Amino acid sequence: MKRPSGRAPDALRDVILETGVSKYAEGSCLAKFGETHVLCTASIEDRVPPFLRNSGKGWVTAEYGMLPRSTETRIDRRRAAESGRTQEIQRLIGRSLRAVTRLDGFGERQIRVDCDVLQADGGTRTAGITGGYVALYQAFQHMQSVDAIAEIPMSDSVAAISCGLWEGAAVLDLDYAEDSTAQADANFVFTGSGGIVEVQGTAEGDPFSQDEFLALMALARKGIEELGVLQKAALAP
Repeated sequence: MKRPSGRAPDALRDVILETGVSKYAEGSCLAKFGETHVLCTASIEDRVPPFLRNSGKGWVTAEYGMLPRSTETRIDRRRAAESGRTQEIQRLIGRSLRAVTRLDGFGERQIRVDCDVLQADGGTRTAGITGGYVALYQAFQHMQSVDAIAEIPMSDSVAAISCGLWEGAAVLDLDYAEDSTAQADANFVFTGSGGIVEVQGTAEGDPFSQDEFLALMALARKGIEELGVLQKAALAP
């Protein structure tokens, strides 16, 4: 079995997490997973949703979108924003980031993490979560630098990766060539300490076995450990 990219089954694509790419956002990260490029920005707002008013708690939410020419053919901007897929992905990103954020640690403020897909080649949601964490952490660093908070209100890091069964073998970090023809694919969201935040798995053809699922999870753990190292490096002073 030879992957289209020539990578080993357990190899990530070339991953770059570039910080400070937005002049105005309190936190920003350009997450590049091979040819998939997602711009993640974190914006601080001095207000919270109505259900959190006078609670003393803040909120973290996410928005996700694909730019019109992020794919081979142009995507209609309005239809993409209104699609069920878009809604599902941005909710996933928001849930993943909140899972490691202490909402009572930064006052009644909302941080909105925008994940805009500049170029898509598979794995845009996992790149959004991985880069979104870096952008969110930077936003908290900004708040700390202006004495708005005393400490970073995060309990752990969080990252995500895709795995799949391609030509009968378990492989890590699918690009579009693999994702579009995989027998099964799954997205794994783990914390840095190994906690499971969310798993999304689908058989595209025949059902897959528990042993095959466990093989995918083992690959995901390896990949997310590597992403955690890159996240720490990106956030280092």
